[in-house]
Amino acid sequence: MSDTIHTACGLDCYDACRIITDKAAYPKMKGDASHPAGNGALCALLNKYMHEAQRIEKPRIKGKEVSMEEAMEAVADAFKSSSYSLLWRGSGNLGVMQDITNLFIERVNGTLTSGSLCDGAGDAGIKMGRGINRTLPLEQIEKAETIVVWGRNITVTNSHLMPFIEGKNLVVIDPIKTAIAKKADFHMQIEPRMDYYIAIMLARFVFMEDGQDDAWLEEFAPEFEDFYDYTREHRIKAILEHIGTDLGEMGRVLEYIRGKKTVFLVGAGVQKYTTGSYTLHAIDSLAAVLGLFGKEGCGVHYLGNSRMGFEDPFDVKVKRVPKATTPFSQFETVLVQGGNPAASMPDSNRVRKELEGVENLIYFGLYENETSALADIVIPAKNFFEKEDVRLSYGHQYVEKMNKIIESPFGISEYDFTKYLFDAFGFSGLKEEQEYIQLWLDQCEQEDGCFRSPACESLPYEEGFGEDGDDEFEFIDDYDDDFINTKRFRKYRKVSKNKPKDETFWLLSPKSAKSLNTQFVRDDRVGLHPDTGYEEGETVLLSSEHGEHTFRVHLSEDIRPNCAVVTNNTVGVNYLTPAILSDEGENACYQEVKVTIRKMEN
Repeated sequence: MSDTIHTACGLDCYDACRIITDKAAYPKMKGDASHPAGNGALCALLNKYMHEAQRIEKPRIKGKEVSMEEAMEAVADAFKSSSYSLLWRGSGNLGVMQDITNLFIERVNGTLTSGSLCDGAGDAGIKMGRGINRTLPLEQIEKAETIVVWGRNITVTNSHLMPFIEGKNLVVIDPIKTAIAKKADFHMQIEPRMDYYIAIMLARFVFMEDGQDDAWLEEFAPEFEDFYDYTREHRIKAILEHIGTDLGEMGRVLEYIRGKKTVFLVGAGVQKYTTGSYTLHAIDSLAAVLGLFGKEGCGVHYLGNSRMGFEDPFDVKVKRVPKATTPFSQFETVLVQGGNPAASMPDSNRVRKELEGVENLIYFGLYENETSALADIVIPAKNFFEKEDVRLSYGHQYVEKMNKIIESPFGISEYDFTKYLFDAFGFSGLKEEQEYIQLWLDQCEQEDGCFRSPACESLPYEEGFGEDGDDEFEFIDDYDDDFINTKRFRKYRKVSKNKPKDETFWLLSPKSAKSLNTQFVRDDRVGLHPDTGYEEGETVLLSSEHGEHTFRVHLSEDIRPNCAVVTNNTVGVNYLTPAILSDEGENACYQEVKVTIRKMEN
């Protein structure tokens, strides 16, 4: 009998790869080349860094190692003694069973979070135009003639998409010359936070050239003439100068998208600002002018709602607080599950102070980090090879059963964690683990040996927009951006043209290829352009109005001279970032900040 088992990767990634492994050979594994969303390869995070990371093996109370029974009893006592409790969940594992702890929080009248650290603003902007955010199937990306990668570094965050874009016209719009930008036919290296203007200007030029899809617009977006008037409110010369481009570059982009089957692959980088929803709405409005919805090889691909179309047994009605600005100190007991808010949330100074003020701080996760170091109670978790689950994807339509590969001598699953607390409180109503898993799978469609989301549509928006396809597309008609005129922006303006070290820099915080947010390999560097005048390896102090931290300089000509790039796995990056919410979508605004740089003595 073969020991070969199929499972899926639970890491926070578009790809959600199907995995083939063997119990006897584990941790050796390979990707399933027959799966539509994979090409047989697995990333270094899954094949290397995940298995090298030091696991938490023993529960702790106040720094002392204890048995799992003693630690779980302390967790139950903490909730029993609290009138105000909170569950703050990270994205360390994206299996659906992670959410089962919601059921306990509901029963104790606790609080969950709303919004997102990652993609909420963009999702809100998409819904403004389309009414609902449907995922563009991978086969439509494969049928495109032109791919526009917009604020998304595919080789790092979505590497299994690479075969789908081979042989196509490739345009990249990004402030950084990323690996995918170096492969592009054209890279527009714009100023940060200017993506909205790029979309509006491109739409205006399409109208000026009479290149809009009139037939599609008349049927699905009849207010397009009003949108054209809106684009004309934007002064061409001033805006092109403002966003760091010119007519020639805009013309080159138009050459690649005019009359072509085009897909925009949009990443979270364009919407890490208060105005993030406007950016996605503007990009969608450009796509509508070109008639890119509901057609073969066309569309806008962003992070989709993986739970769309499912009846979610863990969707509970409880009080919620915004995830990006969670007021931890308002709660007596805080359970942090699969996350590291002390390092991953914006404004680390505020977050750490708040966490230190929590009477009962419980950390439930796999690895030691800044949050586990602050916790009163530490509960080791099982990883996704050590339990069963179901994996949905925010990048494609496929669903995978996650099968247990190995038995672990330590840790506890989210289901068993929840069951212990249900029993400790005398609560009834919790179903068996396999019932929940089967409930998710039973809702899927099956085709060619694959589970598919019940919300999957081969050509999203072919019939129209909104929940039932009966609505029209709504164009963007407003943009409220007062950041550039605010006091906090002016405070960090360039002081002197002759002193590069006194200039202000846009802080950009993309993902790293060696980590998943703050999991696995951590960094200590800031990326700067050589023209800034700093030297490779020297220590500098980055400061914003929110805090400061020291970093080592890494020089790269791939970075704009007015940008400082600190990947989100870097220790201390969020001492610099603001604890503010996007205008729509309750999203974190990591990049809405400018920093100063000062040389330190090594």
